[in-house]
Amino acid sequence: MFATIYLPNFYLQAAMRHQPGLFAKPVALIEEQEKKSVIIQLNDVAEKAGIYQGMTPSQALARSLQVVIKVRARTQEKSIQEILLHYAFTLTPFVEATAPGICTVQFTTWHRHPADNRLAGSQSHDNVLGVIEQLAECEILAQAGIAATPDTSFLAAHLAKPVLQIENAKEFLALLPIEVLETASPDF
Repeated sequence: MFATIYLPNFYLQAAMRHQPGLFAKPVALIEEQEKKSVIIQLNDVAEKAGIYQGMTPSQALARSLQVVIKVRARTQEKSIQEILLHYAFTLTPFVEATAPGICTVQFTTWHRHPADNRLAGSQSHDNVLGVIEQLAECEILAQAGIAATPDTSFLAAHLAKPVLQIENAKEFLALLPIEVLETASPDF
């Protein structure tokens, strides 16, 4: 079994951390080191205001004068990634920092009898949910997917509210619209 812990809008979360007053406002994030600054991540409030990725800050301001433009906070990103890994290691010693804001853990206990695997799976679910709750106490929004393969757990994590455990990968994958792949990893 694998679990993927995913921090949605990782870069934006890092930039907004410890600023709870921003959560109700439209917020967009830019990469300061680029020649032409464009929005790389935004919250739901900004999206509802008609702002989208790839816009310049001036275009975003034209859509909503209330939009707050933030710059990537690399030290905060590093701090949040370390917190994520710290809590992931409380689950198992088999942890991979998959990408910024994403880590994959492997649970090595697997039983031959299916009933024992279901019991182990429910314990994994509860343990992963505990990690999600601990991250929330650190003001970090996280969600997780649990499945038999790392790829399936990765896709499940993107759809989780806050934890989604997949028992039958074939059924789960068959029902997924192709657009989920773009949402889960825009670099595909």
